Amino acid sequence: MTPLIGIVYGSASDEPVMQECAAVLDQYGIAYEQQVMSAHRTPAKVAAYARDAAARGLQVLIAGAGLAAHLAGALAAQTILPVIGVPINAGTLGGLDALLATVQMPTGVPVATVAIGKPGAKNAAWLALQILALHDPALAEKLRSKKTE
Repeated sequence: MTPLIGIVYGSASDEPVMQECAAVLDQYGIAYEQQVMSAHRTPAKVAAYARDAAARGLQVLIAGAGLAAHLAGALAAQTILPVIGVPINAGTLGGLDALLATVQMPTGVPVATVAIGKPGAKNAAWLALQILALHDPALAEKLRSKKTE
């Protein structure tokens, strides 16, 4: 299956949080890919990934990062795909720094931002599923059924 969602995180230490996102997508059989790349350490790789994402079939990007957390914004600057940011608690500020860095984007570079940490990673997946469901009636019905359980 062609991946529909790209899950990107800034460092390998973010993987336990972002696996929560992958677990939700697995429940619905939605194909995704995962990449580790940093807006600060590998900016050219981030830009190329975002620019090529739609051509490779991706429909939504989910980015998890801590501290300065510019990954989601760096992706959003290079694509018109929806980008969802997951702030990760990676420093002494309890993730508030990552939340503020992710949510405060300039006009024209939107990033949908969810809660800090694992709950946010799960909600990022749910939001991505809802975006996909706009053009996938079968997925939409599965999500409706879940809401009425």
